[in-house]
Amino acid sequence: MQLSNFSDFLTAARAQPEAQRLLFVFAVAELPQTHTPGQARRFEEGRGGALSPVMCVDKGLDELADFTMLADESRATGQPWDMVLVAALAGEQQASGIDRGLKMMIDAVHRGAIERFLAFDPNGHAVRFA
Repeated sequence: MQLSNFSDFLTAARAQPEAQRLLFVFAVAELPQTHTPGQARRFEEGRGGALSPVMCVDKGLDELADFTMLADESRATGQPWDMVLVAALAGEQQASGIDRGLKMMIDAVHRGAIERFLAFDPNGHAVRFA
């Protein structure tokens, strides 16, 4: 299934046979401290950089109507972000499983291992990494 926006993702999650718990890690794009001139140029052009997690949250599908709701709630914290990474946990989850999932996602972002997550920009459009 090709997802082009957050609405497509919610539709796919709601179509799953088991309940889904959605995990979100919001991140800012930063220029790494040890960067090359080429990396700096790409970053200034809006391409490249490193993601740094700034906040996370979990939501049930019944708690989330659309991307606007998620974005508005995140902006109410006052913490800016450039991208939100998303994963889903199937079935009824205990708080400890959700916490482990969020910690695993945050660790993966720190390592740059984000290819297994869906990513959306601040407008809810899917982000593809080259």
